[in-house]
Amino acid sequence: MSKASEVKSGNILRFNGELVAVEEYIHRTPGNLRAFYQARMRNVKTGKLVEYRFRTDEEVEIARVETNDYNYLYDDGEFFVVMDNSTYEQFNIPKQLFGDSARFLKEGMNVIVAFESEEPIMGQIPASVELEITYTEPAVKGDTSTNALKNATVETGVEIKVPLFINQGDKVRVDTRSGDYIERVK
Repeated sequence: MSKASEVKSGNILRFNGELVAVEEYIHRTPGNLRAFYQARMRNVKTGKLVEYRFRTDEEVEIARVETNDYNYLYDDGEFFVVMDNSTYEQFNIPKQLFGDSARFLKEGMNVIVAFESEEPIMGQIPASVELEITYTEPAVKGDTSTNALKNATVETGVEIKVPLFINQGDKVRVDTRSGDYIERVK
């Protein structure tokens, strides 16, 4: 157990039996009242936001979390199979830990996974990925004066909006958080 004064933003705490990630942690000393720590925390599993005031001498449990780079191998039902780059050990990671960005995962891609006592608690893929366009309609000549967008399917099977000059076979960079086109890759 640690004191509330030892907590920093970015720590993962065991709070009310659940794991929460500390997003904001501010020390407040209002007027002639006792000082406290105002914390804004997000539940790791559900994503729910929690706000709490810790007394300065309050006991908190800082979870021991190991974060490492892993290589994504393949999709196995409700799990993604990843491999540790140094020990070549394989792990099954639940798909919901990666959220909506999991649809852009491609074999061989590096991902970040956080474990808390042998249990995976968080998965994250890079902020942007390079994917090849497998299908898109050809652009009509003279229709490129505006910044109009058309539908295109990338190699992972996801449909995104791209500018009219993008053709089948081009490689594009995609933002994994929003699914938006960023740029064409040469």
